[in-house]
Amino acid sequence: MKVLLTGASSFTGMWFARALSQADVQVTATLTRGSAAEYPEAQRRARIVEVERSANVAYGMRFGDDAFLELLREAGPFDALCHHGADVTDYKSPDFDVARAVANNTHNLRPVLRILADSGCKRLLLTGSVFEGGEGAGSQGLPHFSPYGLSKAVTAEAFRYYAAEAGISLGKFVIPNPFGPHEEPRFTAYLMRTWRAGEVPRVQTPAYVRDNIHVDLLARAYARFVRELPVGPGFCKLSPSGYVESQGAFAQRFAREVGSRLNLACPIEEALQTEYPEPRIRLGTDVPDAQVLGFDESRAWDAIAEFYAAQTG
Repeated sequence: MKVLLTGASSFTGMWFARALSQADVQVTATLTRGSAAEYPEAQRRARIVEVERSANVAYGMRFGDDAFLELLREAGPFDALCHHGADVTDYKSPDFDVARAVANNTHNLRPVLRILADSGCKRLLLTGSVFEGGEGAGSQGLPHFSPYGLSKAVTAEAFRYYAAEAGISLGKFVIPNPFGPHEEPRFTAYLMRTWRAGEVPRVQTPAYVRDNIHVDLLARAYARFVRELPVGPGFCKLSPSGYVESQGAFAQRFAREVGSRLNLACPIEEALQTEYPEPRIRLGTDVPDAQVLGFDESRAWDAIAEFYAAQTG
Protein backbone atom coordinates (compact mmCIF):
# COMPACT_ATOMS: atom_id res chain seq x y z
CA MET A 1 0.00 0.00 0.00
CA LYS A 2 1.24 3.48 -0.89
CA VAL A 3 0.13 6.48 1.20
CA LEU A 4 0.67 10.24 1.08
CA LEU A 5 0.69 11.73 4.59
CA THR A 6 0.52 15.41 5.56
CA GLY A 7 1.38 16.82 8.99
CA ALA A 8 4.08 14.27 9.72
CA SER A 9 6.28 16.62 11.78
CA SER A 10 3.62 16.89 14.48
CA PHE A 11 3.70 14.70 17.58
CA THR A 12 0.96 12.35 16.36
CA GLY A 13 2.06 12.65 12.72
CA MET A 14 5.50 11.27 13.51
CA TRP A 15 3.92 8.28 15.24
CA PHE A 16 1.44 7.75 12.40
CA ALA A 17 4.28 7.64 9.87
CA ARG A 18 6.11 5.10 12.02
CA ALA A 19 3.05 2.88 12.54
CA LEU A 20 2.15 2.93 8.85
CA SER A 21 5.70 1.95 7.91
CA GLN A 22 5.68 -0.87 10.46
CA ALA A 23 2.43 -2.08 8.85
CA ASP A 24 4.26 -2.43 5.50
CA VAL A 25 2.82 0.78 4.07
CA GLN A 26 5.06 2.86 1.81
CA VAL A 27 4.75 6.40 3.17
CA THR A 28 5.49 9.69 1.45
CA ALA A 29 5.33 12.52 3.99
CA THR A 30 5.00 16.18 3.00
CA LEU A 31 6.50 18.96 5.11
CA THR A 32 5.96 22.68 4.66
CA ARG A 33 9.53 23.96 5.08
CA GLY A 34 12.46 23.45 2.75
CA SER A 35 14.50 21.30 5.15
CA ALA A 36 14.53 20.02 8.71
CA ALA A 37 17.03 22.73 9.66
CA GLU A 38 14.46 25.44 8.85
CA TYR A 39 12.21 24.37 11.74
CA PRO A 40 13.08 26.49 14.79
CA GLU A 41 11.83 24.04 17.44
CA ALA A 42 14.33 21.37 18.51
CA GLN A 43 11.49 19.00 19.39
CA ARG A 44 10.07 19.21 15.87
CA ARG A 45 13.49 18.72 14.27
CA ALA A 46 13.95 15.59 16.39
CA ARG A 47 10.60 14.28 15.21
CA ILE A 48 11.54 14.89 11.58
CA VAL A 49 14.66 12.75 12.08
CA GLU A 50 12.30 9.96 13.19
CA VAL A 51 9.96 10.58 10.24
CA GLU A 52 12.87 10.25 7.81
CA ARG A 53 13.44 6.74 9.16
CA SER A 54 9.86 5.77 8.28
CA ALA A 55 8.97 7.72 5.16
CA ASN A 56 10.13 9.38 1.99
CA VAL A 57 10.00 13.07 2.94
CA ALA A 58 8.94 15.71 0.42
CA TYR A 59 9.92 19.14 1.72
CA GLY A 60 8.65 22.58 0.80
CA MET A 61 4.95 22.15 0.07
CA ARG A 62 1.57 22.81 1.63
CA PHE A 63 -1.67 20.97 1.08
CA GLY A 64 -3.12 21.92 -2.29
CA ASP A 65 -0.33 24.18 -3.52
CA ASP A 66 1.36 23.76 -6.91
CA ALA A 67 4.18 21.61 -5.52
CA PHE A 68 1.67 19.37 -3.73
CA LEU A 69 -0.40 18.91 -6.89
CA GLU A 70 2.75 18.10 -8.85
CA LEU A 71 3.74 15.49 -6.25
CA LEU A 72 0.34 13.86 -6.58
CA ARG A 73 0.81 13.61 -10.35
CA GLU A 74 4.48 12.56 -10.40
CA ALA A 75 4.92 10.39 -7.27
CA GLY A 76 1.57 8.64 -7.47
CA PRO A 77 -0.59 6.82 -7.88
CA PHE A 78 -1.28 6.62 -4.16
CA ASP A 79 -3.67 4.15 -2.55
CA ALA A 80 -4.68 6.71 0.08
CA LEU A 81 -4.23 10.34 0.99
CA CYS A 82 -4.00 10.87 4.75
CA HIS A 83 -4.55 14.55 5.51
CA HIS A 84 -3.31 14.88 9.07
CA GLY A 85 -1.93 18.41 8.75
CA ALA A 86 -4.04 21.40 9.82
CA ASP A 87 -3.66 25.10 10.50
CA VAL A 88 -2.95 25.30 14.24
CA THR A 89 -1.53 28.82 14.49
CA ASP A 90 -2.59 30.23 17.90
CA TYR A 91 -5.04 27.34 18.24
CA LYS A 92 -5.67 28.06 21.92
CA SER A 93 -6.61 31.69 21.32
CA PRO A 94 -10.26 32.80 21.36
CA ASP A 95 -9.24 34.96 18.39
CA PHE A 96 -8.15 31.95 16.32
CA ASP A 97 -8.91 32.73 12.66
CA VAL A 98 -11.43 30.07 11.65
CA ALA A 99 -11.84 31.28 8.06
CA ARG A 100 -8.08 31.32 7.45
CA ALA A 101 -7.67 27.86 8.95
CA VAL A 102 -10.44 26.31 6.87
CA ALA A 103 -9.06 27.94 3.71
CA ASN A 104 -5.58 26.52 4.42
CA ASN A 105 -6.88 23.08 5.41
CA THR A 106 -8.96 22.75 2.23
CA HIS A 107 -6.81 24.68 -0.26
CA ASN A 108 -7.52 23.43 -3.80
CA LEU A 109 -9.39 20.46 -2.32
CA ARG A 110 -11.42 19.82 -5.45
CA PRO A 111 -8.37 19.68 -7.77
CA VAL A 112 -6.58 17.46 -5.24
CA LEU A 113 -9.46 14.99 -5.24
CA ARG A 114 -9.78 15.13 -9.01
CA ILE A 115 -6.12 14.13 -9.41
CA LEU A 116 -6.58 11.32 -6.89
CA ALA A 117 -9.71 10.02 -8.60
CA ASP A 118 -8.14 10.20 -12.05
CA SER A 119 -5.15 8.19 -10.82
CA GLY A 120 -7.38 5.51 -9.32
CA CYS A 121 -7.02 6.50 -5.65
CA LYS A 122 -10.31 5.91 -3.84
CA ARG A 123 -9.33 6.40 -0.19
CA LEU A 124 -9.08 9.63 1.78
CA LEU A 125 -8.46 9.93 5.51
CA LEU A 126 -8.93 13.11 7.54
CA THR A 127 -7.87 13.60 11.14
CA GLY A 128 -10.49 15.02 13.48
CA SER A 129 -10.63 15.83 17.19
CA VAL A 130 -13.03 15.14 20.06
CA PHE A 131 -12.89 18.89 20.65
CA GLU A 132 -14.99 19.43 17.54
CA GLY A 133 -18.66 19.98 18.13
CA GLY A 134 -20.61 16.73 17.90
CA GLU A 135 -17.60 14.42 18.14
CA GLY A 136 -16.96 11.77 20.76
CA ALA A 137 -19.14 11.43 23.82
CA GLY A 138 -19.55 13.61 26.89
CA SER A 139 -21.54 16.32 28.51
CA GLN A 140 -23.34 19.56 27.72
CA GLY A 141 -24.49 18.66 24.22
CA LEU A 142 -21.00 18.16 22.68
CA PRO A 143 -20.36 21.79 21.72
CA HIS A 144 -17.25 23.08 19.98
CA PHE A 145 -14.49 23.59 22.53
CA SER A 146 -13.02 26.57 20.71
CA PRO A 147 -12.75 28.35 17.37
CA TYR A 148 -10.03 25.83 16.51
CA GLY A 149 -12.51 23.00 17.09
CA LEU A 150 -14.96 24.82 14.86
CA SER A 151 -12.34 25.06 12.09
CA LYS A 152 -11.76 21.32 12.25
CA ALA A 153 -15.48 20.60 12.00
CA VAL A 154 -15.99 22.90 9.01
CA THR A 155 -12.95 21.35 7.35
CA ALA A 156 -14.47 17.90 7.83
CA GLU A 157 -17.77 18.97 6.28
CA ALA A 158 -15.95 20.29 3.21
CA PHE A 159 -14.01 17.05 2.86
CA ARG A 160 -17.13 14.96 3.21
CA TYR A 161 -18.97 16.93 0.52
CA TYR A 162 -16.18 16.95 -2.06
CA ALA A 163 -15.10 13.35 -1.41
CA ALA A 164 -18.64 12.21 -2.17
CA GLU A 165 -18.64 14.32 -5.32
CA ALA A 166 -15.38 12.69 -6.44
CA GLY A 167 -16.54 9.18 -5.59
CA ILE A 168 -13.81 8.73 -3.00
CA SER A 169 -14.17 6.93 0.33
CA LEU A 170 -13.66 9.25 3.30
CA GLY A 171 -12.54 8.05 6.70
CA LYS A 172 -12.39 10.34 9.72
CA PHE A 173 -10.02 9.45 12.55
CA VAL A 174 -11.02 11.35 15.68
CA ILE A 175 -8.24 11.95 18.22
CA PRO A 176 -8.74 12.48 21.99
CA ASN A 177 -5.73 13.45 24.21
CA PRO A 178 -2.61 11.60 23.06
CA PHE A 179 0.50 11.40 25.23
CA GLY A 180 3.90 9.76 24.94
CA PRO A 181 7.47 10.22 23.70
CA HIS A 182 8.10 13.33 21.59
CA GLU A 183 4.96 15.00 22.91
CA GLU A 184 4.54 18.75 22.64
CA PRO A 185 5.25 20.59 25.94
CA ARG A 186 1.75 20.11 27.31
CA PHE A 187 0.34 18.26 30.34
CA THR A 188 2.52 15.18 30.79
CA ALA A 189 5.62 17.06 29.67
CA TYR A 190 4.81 19.66 32.33
CA LEU A 191 4.54 16.91 34.95
CA MET A 192 7.91 15.46 34.03
CA ARG A 193 9.64 18.83 33.85
CA THR A 194 8.36 19.78 37.30
CA TRP A 195 9.26 16.49 38.96
CA ARG A 196 12.76 16.57 37.50
CA ALA A 197 13.19 20.04 38.97
CA GLY A 198 12.36 18.60 42.40
CA GLU A 199 9.05 20.48 42.54
CA VAL A 200 5.41 19.50 42.89
CA PRO A 201 3.22 19.97 39.80
CA ARG A 202 -0.25 21.40 40.30
CA VAL A 203 -3.18 19.99 38.36
CA GLN A 204 -5.37 23.03 37.78
CA THR A 205 -8.39 21.19 36.36
CA PRO A 206 -8.45 17.83 38.14
CA ALA A 207 -12.23 17.34 37.83
CA TYR A 208 -12.44 17.39 34.04
CA VAL A 209 -13.00 13.88 32.68
CA ARG A 210 -10.85 13.39 29.59
CA ASP A 211 -9.69 10.57 27.36
CA ASN A 212 -5.89 10.21 27.45
CA ILE A 213 -4.47 7.62 25.06
CA HIS A 214 -0.91 6.45 24.62
CA VAL A 215 0.25 7.65 21.22
CA ASP A 216 1.62 4.21 20.31
CA LEU A 217 -1.84 2.65 20.71
CA LEU A 218 -3.39 5.57 18.83
CA ALA A 219 -0.94 5.21 15.95
CA ARG A 220 -1.49 1.46 15.66
CA ALA A 221 -5.23 2.07 15.46
CA TYR A 222 -4.60 4.72 12.80
CA ALA A 223 -2.50 2.42 10.63
CA ARG A 224 -5.10 -0.33 10.82
CA PHE A 225 -7.89 2.13 9.98
CA VAL A 226 -5.98 3.32 6.91
CA ARG A 227 -5.42 -0.21 5.67
CA GLU A 228 -9.07 -1.16 6.17
CA LEU A 229 -10.65 1.91 4.57
CA PRO A 230 -13.16 0.76 1.96
CA VAL A 231 -12.66 1.64 -1.68
CA GLY A 232 -15.24 3.83 -3.37
CA PRO A 233 -17.77 6.39 -2.13
CA GLY A 234 -18.87 6.33 1.48
CA PHE A 235 -17.99 7.59 4.95
CA CYS A 236 -16.69 5.85 8.06
CA LYS A 237 -15.29 7.06 11.35
CA LEU A 238 -13.15 5.80 14.21
CA SER A 239 -12.85 7.58 17.57
CA PRO A 240 -10.29 5.66 19.66
CA SER A 241 -10.47 5.76 23.45
CA GLY A 242 -7.76 5.24 26.06
CA TYR A 243 -7.79 6.04 29.79
CA VAL A 244 -11.18 7.57 30.57
CA GLU A 245 -10.85 9.28 33.95
CA SER A 246 -10.51 12.64 35.62
CA GLN A 247 -7.38 14.63 34.88
CA GLY A 248 -6.46 14.28 38.54
CA ALA A 249 -6.71 10.49 38.31
CA PHE A 250 -4.72 10.43 35.09
CA ALA A 251 -1.98 12.56 36.67
CA GLN A 252 -1.78 10.05 39.53
CA ARG A 253 -1.64 7.17 37.01
CA PHE A 254 1.18 8.88 35.13
CA ALA A 255 3.01 9.51 38.41
CA ARG A 256 2.79 5.84 39.42
CA GLU A 257 3.91 4.47 36.08
CA VAL A 258 6.89 6.74 35.40
CA GLY A 259 7.85 7.17 39.05
CA SER A 260 8.28 3.43 39.57
CA ARG A 261 10.32 3.08 36.40
CA LEU A 262 12.59 6.07 37.02
CA ASN A 263 12.83 5.71 40.80
CA LEU A 264 11.57 9.27 40.95
CA ALA A 265 9.39 10.92 43.55
CA CYS A 266 6.28 12.11 41.71
CA PRO A 267 3.98 13.99 44.10
CA ILE A 268 0.87 15.68 42.75
CA GLU A 269 -1.06 18.68 44.03
CA GLU A 270 -4.65 19.06 42.86
CA ALA A 271 -6.33 22.44 42.78
CA LEU A 272 -9.89 22.77 43.99
CA GLN A 273 -11.69 23.17 40.69
CA THR A 274 -14.77 25.38 40.91
CA GLU A 275 -15.05 26.73 37.35
CA TYR A 276 -15.80 24.74 34.21
CA PRO A 277 -15.43 26.90 31.09
CA GLU A 278 -15.04 23.71 29.02
CA PRO A 279 -17.41 20.71 28.95
CA ARG A 280 -16.76 18.57 32.02
CA ILE A 281 -16.64 15.31 30.06
CA ARG A 282 -15.31 14.65 26.54
CA LEU A 283 -13.97 11.34 25.32
CA GLY A 284 -13.64 8.92 22.43
CA THR A 285 -16.14 6.18 21.78
CA ASP A 286 -14.21 3.23 20.29
CA VAL A 287 -12.01 1.09 22.55
CA PRO A 288 -9.12 -0.34 20.49
CA ASP A 289 -8.34 -4.04 20.75
CA ALA A 290 -4.80 -3.83 22.09
CA GLN A 291 -4.11 -7.53 21.46
CA VAL A 292 -5.17 -7.34 17.82
CA LEU A 293 -3.10 -4.18 17.36
CA GLY A 294 -0.03 -5.71 19.02
CA PHE A 295 0.07 -3.02 21.70
CA ASP A 296 1.96 -3.79 24.92
CA GLU A 297 0.78 -1.38 27.61
CA SER A 298 3.68 -2.05 29.98
CA ARG A 299 6.22 -1.62 27.21
CA ALA A 300 4.57 1.62 26.18
CA TRP A 301 5.05 3.01 29.69
CA ASP A 302 8.66 1.77 29.59
CA ALA A 303 9.17 3.78 26.40
CA ILE A 304 7.90 6.95 28.06
CA ALA A 305 10.25 6.46 31.01
CA GLU A 306 13.18 5.73 28.69
CA PHE A 307 12.44 8.83 26.63
CA TYR A 308 12.51 11.14 29.64
CA ALA A 309 15.49 9.35 31.19
CA ALA A 310 17.46 10.00 28.02
CA GLN A 311 16.51 13.67 28.19
CA THR A 312 18.05 13.96 31.64
CA GLY A 313 21.36 12.65 30.32
